Order: sequence, then structure tokens, then C-alpha cells
Amino acid sequence: MLILDNLRRRLIGTPLPTSAHHEERYSNAEALAILSSDALSSVAYATQEIVLVLGMGGAAALPFTLPITVLIVGLMLIVASSYRQTIKAYPLGGGSYRVSQQNLGQGAGLVAGASLSIDYVLTVAVSVAAGIAALTSYFPGLAAARVPLCLLAVLLVMLANLRGVSSSARFLSLPTYLFMGAVVTLLVAGFIKMGLGQLPPLPLAEQQRLLAAAHQGSQGLQAIGPLLLMRAFSSGCAALTGIEAISDSVAAFKPVEWRNARRVLGVMVLMLALMFSGISALASQGGLVVQDNGPTLLYQLGDRIFGDGPLLFVLQLATLLILLLAANTAYADFPRLSAFLAQDGFLPRQLCSLGDRLVFSNGIFALSGLAGLLLVIVDGSVSRLIPLYAVGVFISFTLSQAGMVVHWWKLRERGWRSRALINGIGAAITAVVAVILLISKFTQGAWVVVVAIPLLVALYLRIRTHYDDVALRLRLATDGPLPLPAAPPAGGGIPTVVLVGQLHRGSLEALCFARSNASELVAVHVDLGGGRAQALREQWSRQLPDIPLEVLESPYRSLVDPVVAFVRRFETLHRKHHEAFCMVVLPVFVTRQRWENLLHNQSTIRLRQALRERGTRVVTTVGFYL
Repeated sequence: MLILDNLRRRLIGTPLPTSAHHEERYSNAEALAILSSDALSSVAYATQEIVLVLGMGGAAALPFTLPITVLIVGLMLIVASSYRQTIKAYPLGGGSYRVSQQNLGQGAGLVAGASLSIDYVLTVAVSVAAGIAALTSYFPGLAAARVPLCLLAVLLVMLANLRGVSSSARFLSLPTYLFMGAVVTLLVAGFIKMGLGQLPPLPLAEQQRLLAAAHQGSQGLQAIGPLLLMRAFSSGCAALTGIEAISDSVAAFKPVEWRNARRVLGVMVLMLALMFSGISALASQGGLVVQDNGPTLLYQLGDRIFGDGPLLFVLQLATLLILLLAANTAYADFPRLSAFLAQDGFLPRQLCSLGDRLVFSNGIFALSGLAGLLLVIVDGSVSRLIPLYAVGVFISFTLSQAGMVVHWWKLRERGWRSRALINGIGAAITAVVAVILLISKFTQGAWVVVVAIPLLVALYLRIRTHYDDVALRLRLATDGPLPLPAAPPAGGGIPTVVLVGQLHRGSLEALCFARSNASELVAVHVDLGGGRAQALREQWSRQLPDIPLEVLESPYRSLVDPVVAFVRRFETLHRKHHEAFCMVVLPVFVTRQRWENLLHNQSTIRLRQALRERGTRVVTTVGFYL
């Protein structure tokens, strides 16, 4: 245990007190780097995916790259305008899940939550796979180790996020700004060369040869029709993923939160539109062709504009770093979304607990595990992940904007009609795009997302049913004084400590057992924050006035350390009175099904182990059967 604790401290740092939570906020510059990395990094593969699909229609289809890009940029501006409204209306964050739940009902909220959860896992997988593709484009010899490199990248990003907001912000800001500078330099140099006639397009014969090689083994070229263009458009819509991240994390900004969040959103969308449009324009003018798992489009542009020199290396390095770290947007938002769902009882309660560094550590671990598994399944291929991508996020876009329309209609404040109109237009357009994505990507893998969303919603509802059943089972029959057995006669029993999280039937049974065996009885509650301690004190004084309650402060949110320290003092005191034994009683739940143990904090196991390691001789658990 001690060795593992030391290793954890070295990797993620020493614990931070809860009082430091308000200090763990993003400045605008840090927020642009952290929360925009997903959206900004998508320019490294969004145009590439458009070209890859259009290539199925032959050289004649490639000129459609720029018109499709213009449509996507227009959609980008509409979605951003809609989310500006959401940020001000929901300054505490919550994004699509909270907006949909509060305005459209529980079902819509859970669909939005499931859609976003899937998309965040895909964000990590796509970003990491694309980053490793940038690396293997520059170092082709590493292609065989693609999957292990992807898993290593997930591990590194996970560790960076476990260190906390401030540490990860300092670590992640530089690559984002390096990438933005490298791409802007590429675009400026590219347009200058194009204006001077030094960037001629590929000859038609060369284009056709590369397209034939790229689609070797497929059933020939496809006709340039609506379905092909829809598929290209839907693949390019990957550029919009990540726009919602800022509205999900408004509470992570420094005051005034909503105003700073809107400023960062505006800068992000402006940079995203400029970089995406510029790359598409240069790729279209050059007639570039992309092969699956071959050199990336951005690498080809860099090679043509910069040549094989240091600027090309910087571009690829910056692309690698931001794509690896674009996963950080999901790491910023997935744990927060999971915490919202857990607070509402739809996911295990452990997901709302803050870790040592004031981050939702359990959510970070869950996201890393799911993304790593997905990367292994698809063999680290970006093209196999893209058909799954963006479907979920556009469903959540639609629900969020529809929820905002209802929100404005309910409030009917001054100017509500114009705000509702903006969100209504956003909802209608994103709904159309969601349908296009489903139709064009369904057979390529989007059906997986269509199946996964209702399965996730069913899981959420099953977990909520379990928690509701447990709450009903634990409810006390009365709000008045509670009956307890008589204490042992004078000289009988042993000094006893009972750990109490809440006052319910489970803890009452543990107290009854302890009272019947204790010469001296004290109940102990650890205040982990959240304002529950004061409510427990009031309930305790009303229902169990004869049993002393000790509330232990825990500024570092540890349950084990304060209890162990209290028990040590308690035992020391009673040894002075020549009492050989003290007893610690721990209430525990006994679930019907083994899997239900995952829904409850297993802190009793860790606490019992820690007490025994430190010399407590009698540790008793009292089971309450659910």
C-alpha cells in the first residue's frame, strides 16, 4: 500500500485541499488551449476525410472539397451562435444533458447524455489515432507499432489530467499554440506560393494513378451523386466536434465565467473556420489525394510548401502533440458529465467524488479504459473510427438547442423571441445534419451508435431504479426519536466507535448492535464537503440525542485518514484506563446481485484494511441486506 501511495504521489502530485477548488480555474488563454484542442485539432483530419470520400468518385469529384467545406463552416457558425446563448443561460455548465433534461424531460436528457458520452470516448480514440498517424507519416518504420503507441498516448494524457486543472493547463497550452502557429504559417506560405505560381496542382494523370492505388481492391469508382457528397459532408462534420465543450465547462472558467466562456468560444470558432477553410482551399487547388493509413493530407501540404526541412518537422510534431492532447477536451468534459449523471443517480455514485487533485479521477479512469479498448478493436485506424464519429454529437446538439427554445419560451424575458429563433434555427439545421449523418454513415458503422445510445439509456434507468429501491429500503419509519437497545450493565461491554455516513436503517442497525455491546459509544462522521455534515447534525440531535456524534473535518476528502487518526486517539485514551480492547463498527450494504456492488463505494474494505494495518484489533462489520 505504501509503495503504491508513493508511486501515485510521484505521478500525479500531492493531494490538494478542497479549499483550493476555486483556484483550480482556467484563464482564457488556458481555456482556449484545453477546451478548444478537440475542435482546433480536427482541421488535421476533417479535410482529409472529405478528400478520402470524394476520391471514390475519381478526380472529377475532388473539386467539391471547397464547396463542402464552405457548408460546414456555415454550419459551424450557426452552432456556435446557438451555444453562445446556452453559455449565458447556464453559467454553471452542464451542456446538452442539463439543458435537455430540464427543458425536454428526463428521456431527452438521458439520450443527450448517452450521445455525448459515446462521442467523448470516440474523441479520445480518434484524436490519439490521428496523432499517431501523423507520427507514422514522418517515421514510416513505426507503423507496425501503431496500437501500442496509441495506448501509450492514452496513458500519458490520463496521467496529465489526473494531476489536476492547473498542472494540465500549463502542460497542454504550449502544443495547442504551437499547432495554431504552425498551421497559420503553412497557410500564409501556401497562399504566397500559390499566388507566385510556385504551387502547381498535381497533373491529372498522377491524380488518377494515386486514386487507383488508393482504392485498389474496391468495386471501382462511385458515381458523383447525392449519396457520395452526403458521405463527404458527414465525414467533414467531424470538424464540429468539440464546439460544445466550452458550454459544458463554463464553471471551470475564472469569473465572470459566462462572459469569459463566450469570448473563448468566439476566438475558437474564428480560428477553426480560418484553418479549416485554408487547408481545404490549398488541398483543392493542389488536387491532393489521400490513402487510408498513408501519408496524411496535412503532411502532404507541408511537404509541398515547406519541403523536407525543419518547418515540416515542426508541423508534424505540433500536429502529433495537439491530436494526442485534443483528447484532453474529452478528459475535461466526460468526467464532469459523468458526475452530473451520477449526482442524478444514473451512474455509480463514485463518479461524483473528487480525487486527490480536485478532478473526477474515476471518470478519467473510465474514459481511458473505454478509449483504449476501442483503439485495440479498430487497430488504431482513423478511417474506421470516423463513421462512428459526430453522429452522437449532432444528436446532442439538436436536443440541446431544442431545449433552449423551450427554456426561452418558459422565461419569456425581454428579447426572448430573437434568442429562441437563433436556437430554433440551430436545432432545425443540426437535426437535418444528424439525419444526413445517419443515412450516409449507417452501413459504414453509424448503426453501432444507434444501437449503443438506447442500450446506455437502459443502463442509466436500471442504475437509477436500483438507487431508488435502496433509498426506499433504507428510509427510516419515523422522523422522531429512534428506539435503541439498553446499554450493557456497568462494567460490561467495550469502548466502541461506529462510522456513520448517513442516518438510515443500515446505520441504525449498526448503532443498535454497538449499543448492546458498548461500555462507551461514540458515532463518527467524516465531513467530505457538500454541506451534508450540518444536515446530519440536525437530524442526529432530533433522532439520537443520547449518542454523541463526532464530525471529523477532512480537507483532503480522505475517509480513511481522519477515521484512523480518531480511532488511534480513542484507543490511546482507553488504554490509560487499562481497557485492553476497543471495537470499531462499520455498517455495510449486502446487495442482491454481485454486479450491484459496483454501484456502491467500497470504502469499508479500504478502511478495515487500514485500521488493521495500524493495530486496531477488533473491526466489526454489520451487514444490511438490500
